Amino acid sequence: MGLNRLGRTGLDDFSHFSSLHPAQSQTLSSLPRTALLHAGPQERSGGAGDLSPVPSGGQSFSFMFSPPIRWREIDDGCSRGDPPNWPASRRNHKRWRAPEQPAAVAKVFDDDNLLWEIIVRVGLPTTLVRAALVCQRWLGHASGTKFLSCFRNLHPPRLLGYYITQVSDLLLGVLDAPRFVPVLPQPPELAAVMRRLESYSFGTKDIWDCRNGSLYTHRVEGTRWTHEVHRPLCAEKGIQIVPPLPPASDYHLKIFSATVSRKEGSVLSYLHVFWESTEEEDKFMMRVYMLVDGVWCMHTSVTCINVLHICSAEPLVGNKIYMPNTSSNNILSLDLTTSSFSTIQLPQGVMYRCYDSMLSWEDDTSSLYLVHVEEFQLRAWLHKGCNWLLVDTICLREMLATLGMSDHTLEDESNAGVHIRQVGDNGQFVLLQIGQCIFNLDIKCRTMCKVYEETTNDRHIDSIYPFMMIWPPTFSPSRMTLPGQES
Repeated sequence: MGLNRLGRTGLDDFSHFSSLHPAQSQTLSSLPRTALLHAGPQERSGGAGDLSPVPSGGQSFSFMFSPPIRWREIDDGCSRGDPPNWPASRRNHKRWRAPEQPAAVAKVFDDDNLLWEIIVRVGLPTTLVRAALVCQRWLGHASGTKFLSCFRNLHPPRLLGYYITQVSDLLLGVLDAPRFVPVLPQPPELAAVMRRLESYSFGTKDIWDCRNGSLYTHRVEGTRWTHEVHRPLCAEKGIQIVPPLPPASDYHLKIFSATVSRKEGSVLSYLHVFWESTEEEDKFMMRVYMLVDGVWCMHTSVTCINVLHICSAEPLVGNKIYMPNTSSNNILSLDLTTSSFSTIQLPQGVMYRCYDSMLSWEDDTSSLYLVHVEEFQLRAWLHKGCNWLLVDTICLREMLATLGMSDHTLEDESNAGVHIRQVGDNGQFVLLQIGQCIFNLDIKCRTMCKVYEETTNDRHIDSIYPFMMIWPPTFSPSRMTLPGQES
């Protein structure tokens, strides 16, 4: 019974994952309970092989690097076989001893380079967290900055699904509560996670931002606006109440506003941006507020000219906010560090239009993705330095043909033009709307699938926000459950 506790560990932002999986899970995300009983030079659980847990004697699981270690319980009264960090209150006549490791196994696991290559291939961040609990040496590898960067490149954060908000009355603008639509298939070990996302209830709220497991929502109650931050996978942390947004100096002068998020490591912060006109012709004032300790604080205030047709404020890349300007067909960039503006000319022949074009940030904070669709042709561009690089061109008609959707089917759809609803980080995927259907296009793999279709005529899709797996994981070995602890 005590060993069953080892597969369920609370890990800060990842506690929702590990608490949802029983230790007997037949996947790699199960914590190797036998390895957790180790300390010192014999703390490894096998030799080379694939990374799948296998059952062994006494209801234990081990990584299948080689024949699994089987711990033996002895009653000789000696203390040399105690598990690591075994509390004095739990010492009794029962002791644990590990058998000697084969020389070949020790040779593999004593090599830090080989161990790195093994751990980096576990696949899921949830599994990485569990693997890090094997011992301090594994934790040191798994939590290193260079290792995490390599892991993320090999295993980009997984798209779990998306939240969709629909309008049930176009005239009154009545919004239905956001609901989660999963992207399937998902690994079996994430089944309980997907159920939690599907069952989470917002009430009637609109989503303004969704990033790294947090959703920024707002709701209008009469003349009062309520703002909240929800974390569906960390519901135990509660809902963060956001104070009212800072007011404009004159609402008659206000022309545009947006709330955007900024991610620095594992820390997520919010900024509120709005433009207002000034008494001087063609001159506008941009104000940026940052949410600090529950209070909106002025971050910067800058004047600029000819920004009447700013259509959106895109997510931050580093310390820059990018705002497409449809009147001059360029992208306006505000550097929050220097409070200065610069412009980026769009690729030749590209006209930025809402729902036809969208920006996406790249891991390299000096780069930026642009995805543009015209009729049924999609292009992805990457801006590096001062130049645009055409990354990919995809014919959507060919993609739709593979799904069995002919031109005749598309012509029968109401408003069958292609619209971009969301673009994933690093230009990894695009959510496209054709009529009342939503398609997920994986640009990297060049595959597309239908993920949603609205079958009723009285509801219309208002907004879509992808929900990704949280990154980076947080390692907290101090909260590891010891063998024998009561459930």
